[in-house]
Amino acid sequence: MDSDIDISQMFYSESLKLQNLIEAINTKTDMNVREITDTYYQVINVSSIAAMLKQHTESEEILNKIQETEKMISERFNSSIHPEILTRLSLSIQEMTKTLQSENFTEKSKEQIEYDAKLFEDLRQKMSTREFVQQYEIGISHD
Repeated sequence: MDSDIDISQMFYSESLKLQNLIEAINTKTDMNVREITDTYYQVINVSSIAAMLKQHTESEEILNKIQETEKMISERFNSSIHPEILTRLSLSIQEMTKTLQSENFTEKSKEQIEYDAKLFEDLRQKMSTREFVQQYEIGISHD
């Protein structure tokens, strides 16, 4: 019984964190890679806890909170925020790729080489993050 209470308390806490993340995203114009991955992990975490709780609880209060949270994920995150993140990542990757392809590969200063290396690393991180976001999309399309 105590474990059910602990799990439901964890669900309430994690759902609140997710709600706060979603509210914060609505006020941002751009998210960095860390913020994106943290947000997706929180969505996945809350969804997993909700699925487990649904199987083990008969509490109307908890079931209502699960339904409310699933609706928030579906309507606010999956339908609005997720496609926006994917679009922004794809556009950013295109811009970075175009910048790197258009550079003149003649002799470069040490600073330019360091800048290019950082740009390549940023591009790699964004491409990896886009792959993660696309895998999430595959998961929600199978639900």
